[in-house]
Amino acid sequence: MENSHELIDRLNQSGRKLSKSHRRIAECIVAHYDKVAFMTAAKLGEYVGVSESTVVRFAAALGYEGYPQLQKALQELIRHRLTAAQRFEMTNDMDDAQVLNRVLKADMANIRATMNELDVTAFENAIERILEARHIYVLGLRASAPLAQFLGHYLNFIFGNIHTVTSGVSDVFEQLYKISDEDVLIAISFPRYTSRVVEAMQYARTRGSAIVAITDGPLSPLSSVSDFCLTAKSDMASFVDSMAAPFSLINALIVALGQRRREQVAASFRQLEEIWSEYSVYLGKNEPSA
Repeated sequence: MENSHELIDRLNQSGRKLSKSHRRIAECIVAHYDKVAFMTAAKLGEYVGVSESTVVRFAAALGYEGYPQLQKALQELIRHRLTAAQRFEMTNDMDDAQVLNRVLKADMANIRATMNELDVTAFENAIERILEARHIYVLGLRASAPLAQFLGHYLNFIFGNIHTVTSGVSDVFEQLYKISDEDVLIAISFPRYTSRVVEAMQYARTRGSAIVAITDGPLSPLSSVSDFCLTAKSDMASFVDSMAAPFSLINALIVALGQRRREQVAASFRQLEEIWSEYSVYLGKNEPSA
């Protein structure tokens, strides 16, 4: 997968081979690729002063099937740098009738892509390492905090050594300072990536801890710091992060770990059911117990 510099270099190098109109489009992308990533072919053509069909032919000249593929490549390469305002621009041209359909389709596409691209070997190896851990730390900040809390909540039913690390009274490092080479850190972050999460991962590595990253792909800064990288697509339909695929991946991780600890989980739930019943935690016997 190319990085942003490689794509821009390719645009620059192709300049001599392009027509005058195509060269104008390439120059616009090089100078304003953060804005072009959110423009339709028609809008880009209007901005540059060429026709929509010229923009489509330009994408084909670069080797893409069409303009949407070029636009997606630009969005994929820069999205970890996007401001909230830039992300919001992605839905400026949608009316209310389009929003529901586009968001649900984006979530379904993210789950489908996650299924097709997930490294199953990394998933299985991460499970083995988590099962061996003395303590399991689950780290997620800002928009990824709910993911960490969800994972930590269910891991508590499987293990007795879970530490969920999120922003709070204590600093992240105060919550991690006891981590050791017998432990595992599960770090979660999606664009825009949180610098504190990467710093915490680097600290855990100095302590010898194994690191499992849950993030969006190999270009994520979490990938290079982790021992096992589990990826889920989070392409956003707006300024809101699409967490359908990350939650689904985390569900799979929880279920897989639960299957490996069936006896312990069953014993935990038998004891918890008695407590829940005695203190009327849930409204009725048929209410879900977790």
